Amino acid sequence: MENMANFTLSNLKTVQPIQGWQDFFEEGSGFLKTAVAAYQKSKRAYTAPILYNRAAMAIEKFSMAALMMHGAMPYNHTMADLVDGLEGTFPGEFSAMRDGLLQLDTYQEICDLEGFSINPPGMEEIPAMLDLAGTIQGLVKEKISVQKVQL
Repeated sequence: MENMANFTLSNLKTVQPIQGWQDFFEEGSGFLKTAVAAYQKSKRAYTAPILYNRAAMAIEKFSMAALMMHGAMPYNHTMADLVDGLEGTFPGEFSAMRDGLLQLDTYQEICDLEGFSINPPGMEEIPAMLDLAGTIQGLVKEKISVQKVQL
């Protein structure tokens, strides 16, 4: 126990990225690209609920990529849990998007079988969701660039 008294956080090794974070980033980019193109072209098959789900999946993938790149994992994949993970890993850097991310959880609550509910967004809400996903993608790209410089 005497050695533990001299232990400091500086003794910890640098956190290693969790393998596969790049795949999450690429998948998120694909979801976002498809959603943006479908919205811009007003493709009939892409309803507001489908575009919402595409945007939410992109955000989830980008969030997971950022967390995994820094050796962290969220408790779960709800937006609330992703926000908690991002805030814990990147204090203050995602706070401007907190409310927008948490708002995404209000459209569908599908994790609780007894409280299962879906309240689809309107098409007028989709641009803000796509913008939010693009902003998250940009922040994660910044983190990737910084990480590559540190490696």
